[in-house]
Amino acid sequence: MADTETVEVLEPQGRHVFYCGVCTMPPEYCEYGGTAKKCQEWLEKNNPELYGRIWSQEALEAATAALSLDAQKRAAKDAQKKTAKAEAADKKQANLLAKSVVTIKRIERNKRKHITSVSGLEAFGLDLKKMAKEFGKKFATGSSVTKMASGGEEIVVQGDVSPEIEEYLLDKYKEIPEDNIEFVDEKAKKKAAAAAAAAAANAVPQQ
Repeated sequence: MADTETVEVLEPQGRHVFYCGVCTMPPEYCEYGGTAKKCQEWLEKNNPELYGRIWSQEALEAATAALSLDAQKRAAKDAQKKTAKAEAADKKQANLLAKSVVTIKRIERNKRKHITSVSGLEAFGLDLKKMAKEFGKKFATGSSVTKMASGGEEIVVQGDVSPEIEEYLLDKYKEIPEDNIEFVDEKAKKKAAAAAAAAAANAVPQQ
């Protein structure tokens, strides 16, 4: 009787793929996006070993060693263009954020009831639905995303929690500068408008 050979069946092995926290692509492909500089900084901080294999001086020299002199010059020129493009994009984003404003508005509904609206958070890369949930949980009140009459969306929180929201944002979201947060009190605006209207109505025209 012939001997039978036992064949071991190996289970397929999963492969762990590391993704960039900036562009979400594998780090080997970050150079093809528009955020290469930020990707490199993020990778150096979060995975120094992989950074060394891709972006260290030795790795870059090894990658270009097999290229001809002309090809090396083209590669260096392309790298300079990508760096300049990334720096320009970073500068543009920085200028945009510097002009962006988070508006916290205290709105009086009647004599004792107020709501607080927050707009402008999306300019700092924050998800409004996620932030609405955070506010609702933090302040134990209703919180939802609604459309504004002027266009765009805002978060509406039940109750007057405007000072608490500012403190929460500054404490947790360091990307929002304190100078970029403004307060609006609709009641105060209405009173000022009413006072101005009354003054105009009572004014005596000069002869």
